[in-house]
Amino acid sequence: MDPILVIDDQADVRMAAIVALNQLGLQCIEAQGPEQALEILNCNAISLILLDMNFKLDTTSGDEGLRFLKQLQSISSTIPVIVMTAWASVDVAVKAMQLGAVDFLEKPWNNLRLTSVVQQQLTLKKSNHDNACLKALNLPKSTDYIANSAVTQQLLTRAKRAAKTDASILITGENGTGKSLLANYIHQHSNRCEQRYVSVNIGAIAPSLFESELFGHKKGAFTDAKEDRLGRFEIANGGTLFLDEIATLPLELQSKMLRVLESQEFEVLGSSQTQTADVRIIAATNAELAKAIEAGEFRRDLLFRLNTIELHIPPLRERPEDIIELAHHLLATHSKKYQREGMSLSATAIQALTNYTWPGNVRELSHCIERAVIMSDNDNIDANDLILEQPSSDASNSATSDSLPLLPLEELEKQMIQKALAQFNGNVVAAGEFLGLSKSAIYRRIDKHQLDLKEADF
Repeated sequence: MDPILVIDDQADVRMAAIVALNQLGLQCIEAQGPEQALEILNCNAISLILLDMNFKLDTTSGDEGLRFLKQLQSISSTIPVIVMTAWASVDVAVKAMQLGAVDFLEKPWNNLRLTSVVQQQLTLKKSNHDNACLKALNLPKSTDYIANSAVTQQLLTRAKRAAKTDASILITGENGTGKSLLANYIHQHSNRCEQRYVSVNIGAIAPSLFESELFGHKKGAFTDAKEDRLGRFEIANGGTLFLDEIATLPLELQSKMLRVLESQEFEVLGSSQTQTADVRIIAATNAELAKAIEAGEFRRDLLFRLNTIELHIPPLRERPEDIIELAHHLLATHSKKYQREGMSLSATAIQALTNYTWPGNVRELSHCIERAVIMSDNDNIDANDLILEQPSSDASNSATSDSLPLLPLEELEKQMIQKALAQFNGNVVAAGEFLGLSKSAIYRRIDKHQLDLKEADF
């Protein structure tokens, strides 16, 4: 637990408070006045402040204490302050409450009253912190992992074994194979399953916001920092932090990530206080990190921190035994979502699903089933409802090569984006995921090629 800061110019008063609080197992730090207290706050994480309002320079007005409260607001808005004042200065205590103090004690105090107020405020602070964490958190739903094929069953066996440790795990696999689902599965089977599971898409974070997103920021740390914000490491403290698309982390930020993974220490942006976070790291990527290291785009030592255990998810085309059960599961999910319960797959639909190569993996299968649920006129989905592109029976590698038009790369990229948007009925995010592009990346390309989403024929 972080210590309590006792600010009073009288040593015997400080000692009396410290003795009473030590009996509760609470650690205390002493400060003779506001200036020393500010120096301590710059170097230490403080849970609560006991503040005398009058010091040697002015023993009656309380101005020094009020000035300190104003200065504290620019440093932190989350540290509760209990002011200590004589009964004749209750009006000063009221002014202190208006400046953010949470309670006051009359001098000389009753030790029972002192310990009761301190415990109450520490409990309330913890509750507020937990509520802030939950507000910033999207809790994952417990879900089963479909595993009909031998290769997937073997993967889950390894995942369960790894889950019982705190070792860092790197999940690899093509886009759409279900890396985030496996990360959630690992958390649910870990010793941290009752704690928080926090997911962050590294590829979606602008470099300028990296520190704020991961480590949080203090009010006033930069122009738009109008209030304190919790970072993902602090929110995930005690639980699991899932770092998706880790290969997209810019090289200049990888050293900062390496440091927190090695020491579990970090600083909130705008603060010089070092904090710790007890988190279990699971990372995921669809990139070949070995090639990225050779190209100087990824740090080798960061990879060593991430891949204590590596789990590879095979593409869906390499585990065809999973396709139909996945399809039935997704059909039940989407039909419930769109209030079309009782839908089924026809024999022709099952055959089409089995024969398709699924370049977009499970994500493409999910979009395919979802589209069929929405657009099908009947409760029994057939092959035509799936809208799958099947290769011709006499197709060959050379024929496929000859069928590709010889176009400038820019034009070919534009046509591929248009085709993906049409395939996913204008769903930009789904089209981007199918093409291996992040949300920001596909929107940039749509803007570059001046594609009008409203006028596109979907």
